[in-house]
Amino acid sequence: MPELPEVETVRRTLEELIIGKTIDQVLVHWPKMVKEPDDVVRFTKALEGETFKAVARRGKFLILYTDDLALVSHLRMEGRYGVYPKSETIEKHTHVIFSFTDGTELRYKDVRKFGTMHLFKRGDELGQLPLSQLGVEPLSDAFSPKILQNLLNKTARPIKAALLDQKLIVGLGNIYVDESLFKAGIHPERSAKTLTKEEVEKLYSEIKATLSEAVERGGSTIRSYVNSQGQIGLFQLELFVYGRRGEECKVCATPLERIIAGGRGTVYCPQCQPK
Repeated sequence: MPELPEVETVRRTLEELIIGKTIDQVLVHWPKMVKEPDDVVRFTKALEGETFKAVARRGKFLILYTDDLALVSHLRMEGRYGVYPKSETIEKHTHVIFSFTDGTELRYKDVRKFGTMHLFKRGDELGQLPLSQLGVEPLSDAFSPKILQNLLNKTARPIKAALLDQKLIVGLGNIYVDESLFKAGIHPERSAKTLTKEEVEKLYSEIKATLSEAVERGGSTIRSYVNSQGQIGLFQLELFVYGRRGEECKVCATPLERIIAGGRGTVYCPQCQPK
């Protein structure tokens, strides 16, 4: 599933591709993808004639703004957007098409059909699900060591599970939690509330640094992720632990191990992250 850096990269590329384009027609080939409103005809008719004005992100969600509406989109496992000429052949697994008055189309492709779309009146989107219960943005000024300490003090869950909880901190998934915990020297099964002030400050710094570097490298292409211009991410070349089970730690040469922590497969270094 695309995490914060990948979704932020898609946001940036979409912003270059669709701002100022006016929607002539919307076609939905997989109605179950549209969650709000529950009538696909209302969804398509509401968007026709609207012009995209901005593209924002909240955690792992994209928000495509027109003057009057906010389209909240979650890519899930393999969703991707792309802009094409209307004349170009439509690829298999393309489920939603936004046709523009300039002869181009924004197409949403999703092999697994897990992606979702919610359409709200602009200004209502943050107060309703799926955005209303999301936690703090880790790359925002609202995120601080004190905020992180307060969040972790409230739960005895393993730190891996706490960091994956989107109601606490948004945008973090398996890749960047594993990487941040490794760089902070924290075992993924440590109880969140047992972290010292110094450990929390180190973890805070590594979360910010890891996410920021990943955004600059265009995210991580582990399986099928590409941005809206069809380009892969490059941060996977910098990974220390994620996906490297059995390989030597880049810091101490100890073989990396894999466990289940927070309900997810987790790779860590038993030397650098002692339990």
